[in-house]
Amino acid sequence: MAFFSIIIPLYNKENFIENTMQSVLNQSFEDFEVIVINDGSTDKSEEKLLQLKDSRIRYYSKENEGVSVTRNFGIEKAQSNYIAFLDADDFWYPDFLEVIHEVIKVFPDQKVFSGAIEIETSKKTIPAQYSIHKTGNYELVNYFKASLKETIIWTSCAVFHKSIFEEIGNFDPKIKSGQDTDLWIRIGLVYPVLFSWKILARYVYDENSLSKNSNLLNAKMDFSKFTELEKTNSDLKYFLDLNRFSLAIKCKLASNKTRFDYYYKEIDLKKIGFKKRFLLTRSRTLLRFLILFKLKLANLGLGSSVFK
Repeated sequence: MAFFSIIIPLYNKENFIENTMQSVLNQSFEDFEVIVINDGSTDKSEEKLLQLKDSRIRYYSKENEGVSVTRNFGIEKAQSNYIAFLDADDFWYPDFLEVIHEVIKVFPDQKVFSGAIEIETSKKTIPAQYSIHKTGNYELVNYFKASLKETIIWTSCAVFHKSIFEEIGNFDPKIKSGQDTDLWIRIGLVYPVLFSWKILARYVYDENSLSKNSNLLNAKMDFSKFTELEKTNSDLKYFLDLNRFSLAIKCKLASNKTRFDYYYKEIDLKKIGFKKRFLLTRSRTLLRFLILFKLKLANLGLGSSVFK
């Protein structure tokens, strides 16, 4: 049995899948299986994937059902005790699995492992900024406290013991956008995260990500399943309010007043700070200007988060 199972959902990523797969096959730690699930691609993704010949690749093809169902399918097929997810347009540095394997050996009782990432903008590449202080090569952290800037669990730079999914459950297929955050919240309520400061993966910064897919706003998670828990868990409440804030801003940009009001009314405005309260009351025009300005700063390496 391989030490790691790597799950890659594939949907119309013909321009990326070869590079992503190569980043896996080039890993210095070689004891793994790769489970690639073609989620009904209509481009040449399958053709390019099948050109790769490696006995560690297990390929499946099914009708399009969305990334949550596809990842859950991969979890069911995984034969290893440690599961990693990798989106078909992201990539790992060659020592990703080696570093995580070493961390697992040092901390065998932990079940959630993640690493630092860097963000590629159109101008330069910058390291992600985290809301924790560095005290060594690794940190054992509370997910909510550690994710107030950049999330400490990025889908393509984390590893989970398989028993977690048996206890916590899998990705929620009813959530079309934000299903990963929903799962990390459920995991974070039970498990700490063992975080490595070494940069192990790269995320390509998409300048259109804040405004695209506005039609999915009604399908985003509403956090209602955590209503009772956040009343007694202040870390969870603050984390959720930051997410509500970001979603409220996106709803305002999309002229979706109903959803804006839905998120806005749940926020503890006294706790989120003056800057965020100010932004929530601004016009769409001013918000768009501020976003463009912040994006220019991000491209210069002066920050990567628009709303936090």
